[in-house]
Amino acid sequence: MDCLKINTKFVFNWYTLPIFTAFGGLFSHYMTSQNLSQRLVLEPENPQRLANLCGRLNEHLKQIEKRLLVKIKNRGSEFMVTGAPEAVKSTSSIIRQLYVMTQNSQNLAPDNIHMAIQEGINIAAQENSTAENTPSTEQTAGDNNEDNNDEFLILRTPKASVKPRGQNQNNYVRDIVRHDINFGIGPAGTGKTYLAVACAVEALIKEQISRILLVRPAVEAGEKLGFLPGDLSQKVDPYLRPLYDALYEMLGFERVGRLIEKNVIEVAPLAYMRGRTLNNAFIILDESQNTTTSQMKMFLTRIGFGSTAVITGDVTQIDLPKGAGSGLVQASKILENVDGVSFTYFKSRDVVRHPIVQQVVEAYDAHDRQSITELNSESSSLQNSSQTSSQTKESDRFNERDH
Repeated sequence: MDCLKINTKFVFNWYTLPIFTAFGGLFSHYMTSQNLSQRLVLEPENPQRLANLCGRLNEHLKQIEKRLLVKIKNRGSEFMVTGAPEAVKSTSSIIRQLYVMTQNSQNLAPDNIHMAIQEGINIAAQENSTAENTPSTEQTAGDNNEDNNDEFLILRTPKASVKPRGQNQNNYVRDIVRHDINFGIGPAGTGKTYLAVACAVEALIKEQISRILLVRPAVEAGEKLGFLPGDLSQKVDPYLRPLYDALYEMLGFERVGRLIEKNVIEVAPLAYMRGRTLNNAFIILDESQNTTTSQMKMFLTRIGFGSTAVITGDVTQIDLPKGAGSGLVQASKILENVDGVSFTYFKSRDVVRHPIVQQVVEAYDAHDRQSITELNSESSSLQNSSQTSSQTKESDRFNERDH
């Protein structure tokens, strides 16, 4: 079994310029700070595994450096990581984790590095949050027994084991297991749909349910596709391609095809759900931000005994006609305090796709906040102008009466 030997050496460099002390888009400024260098030795030394870890021309190490704002130097199995203390701590943890992954002859790719970095960032953010809101010893012990159970969090499927990344995804999976109706709301790339499919496949394999239903509103993303040829399944298939891709990855092409033929996996447009009662089923409603309020109510009232429903959506990408209210937005307000219903809200830091996706989401969020601020400012200016105009008119009326 591999063992890891870590030696740390502290190097203090005092300076007065602001520096980054966090990573992944989160940072704070310090007028005086300290640089930390940590020496890390990976054992046993294995040239092939080390080459896999570092990547071609050290591309994996460069990817970590760029994301966490650190410097990494290595000679053989010895690594020296330099940077802000929190970033160095996370970088060392990520390198250890990646080296363990190479033990199974897994060829590391940029997406593996990104996922490991994202998980490290989320763990660091969670630790900082926990440190700021330290609970009682008794409560902490209870949380550790319940939340730190890695076996519980790993979803077993025939083709792959799926492990949630970060605390938010962990909570999302736990909620799906414990509640009948679950909402996953957040930006693209946060794993909402993929984890829902993984939970559905695991439940089917364990025979906890008898079928899986994939549902999606047939709304084009800002464009009209016109008439689509084929039968019902062929018309709806293009809208459900992300769900199919996840199923193929977890069950294989042939098995998914057989299950669809037997109606164990069923594809249905949302409009065709009316009048049905779904017992012992796992129902996934994707792109639910494009449901109307009446459609959402109709869908939620289809759920029968032994069934679990997962509703996913992104309220920033609503493609409904102007004036039509989103059923997802309304449901998040109405059902917030209903027992048996869970809500998990994802943020940009939960994005597990390419790092640029997280930056795009954050840029749009910042633009939306700025637009709201400008609208509020304009509204306030118009209101003040209207009040001033009314006061002027009233003053003129009184002056006319006096004359």
